[in-house]
This record gives sequence, C-alpha cells and structure tokens, in this order.
Amino acid sequence: MMEFAGNYWWLVFPLFGMTMAAVGRISKQREVAARRRHREQLELIRVQGGGALASTPAPPAAVPAAGDGLARVQARHDDVTHRWLDYELDVAKLISYPAMSDGRQPLTAAFLRAKKVADTLRPAAGETPTPERLKEYRDAVTDYEVAFELAERDARRVKTAAFTPEERKRLETAQQLLGVAVDQAATPNERQVAYRRVRQELDGLIWLSDDAVENLEKKVALELPSATPPEPAV
Repeated sequence: MMEFAGNYWWLVFPLFGMTMAAVGRISKQREVAARRRHREQLELIRVQGGGALASTPAPPAAVPAAGDGLARVQARHDDVTHRWLDYELDVAKLISYPAMSDGRQPLTAAFLRAKKVADTLRPAAGETPTPERLKEYRDAVTDYEVAFELAERDARRVKTAAFTPEERKRLETAQQLLGVAVDQAATPNERQVAYRRVRQELDGLIWLSDDAVENLEKKVALELPSATPPEPAV
C-alpha cells in the first residue's frame, strides 16, 4: 500500500481538485436553495398580511433629490392608483375579476394596506420633503406597485373560482345584462330594466362602491334621447 502511494502520489492533486469542485458545487446549491427559501418566506409573510410589502433599501447614493425626484415618484404613485381605479369603477371588470375588490383576499388586502401607507406618506402640495422623507415615500410607492402587481396577477388567475357554480351563473347573467344596459342601440326601457337586473344579480356577491354605481348609471343614461325635442326656430 505504501509502495502504491509512493508510486502514484501525483494522483493526489487531480483528486484534490475534483473534491474541491464537488464541495464548491454543493455550497453553491445550498446558497441558491437558501435564497429561494428566503424569497418564499418573504412571499408568505406578504400573503399572510404582515404589513406593507417589504422592499430592498437603496444605498444612500441612490436617494433622489427633491423636485424632479418627487415628481417622478408621485407620477408612479398616480399611475398605480389609476390602474386600480380601472377595476374599482368598471363594473364589467369587477365581475370578471372580483378579487380586486375583495379585501378578504390576502393579496388584495396587502395591496390596500400598501396603498394606505403610500397615500399617508405622500407629501402635501407645495411641500419639499427631506431626502430621508423622500426615500421613505419612494420605498412606500415601490411597495404599492409590487403589491398591486401581485394582487392583479392573482385576481386574473383565480377569476371567479371562489364562487359556487350557482353564483358564477349569476355573475355570467349580470355580465350579459350589463352589455344591454350600456348598449345605446337598446331602448331606454330595456337599458333601465337590464341595469336593475344587474344590481339584483350582483347583490350579495360583489360590493359596488358609490363611485362605481354612479359611473355605471352615467353609462346607462348616456345618449338617451330627450322626451320632447325642441321646436325649430322660425
């Protein structure tokens, strides 16, 4: 045995290299797995409602200056709010993706919390925030953006899966009647009847905000002819 080791001592080096490479691969795999578990834990915290979604803090050098930086952050803030209002005020979208208005859904609830934080931290008109305050607001807006993306993605994935077959049938009926209610080719009576049926079918299934109802009623009444046309001037 000693004679073999003495004659083939040079095999130690390639074997050592192969061993170290294997150790390196194992360490890399463990690191990747640890990072994946960390991301999954963060996502679980977000889904379970652990407050606004956490974002990775930017280094001090990345803190934007006041003025243009604030305007850009506010524009991002407004963009997410407008995208959310597209669901909140559009009854057709709410019927298709009801989870976007259901605060009982974990991701929707997380989004609403992130919205509240961003709205609270938004500087008042004419206010010039400190760099630290601006960074806090910017991070809140980033959380708001991420939370909306997660909520929207989940709502489009589940659609009406949370409802029973009978409830889904009511939603389908409401969607069809909604098309009649806003159809300018339908008679005023047909549109009003369809509108009332829509409200009946959605009652107890989807909560409509006052703004959503007002927006729908405007669409129903749009372009309705007046009862008596004015007499032409002589």
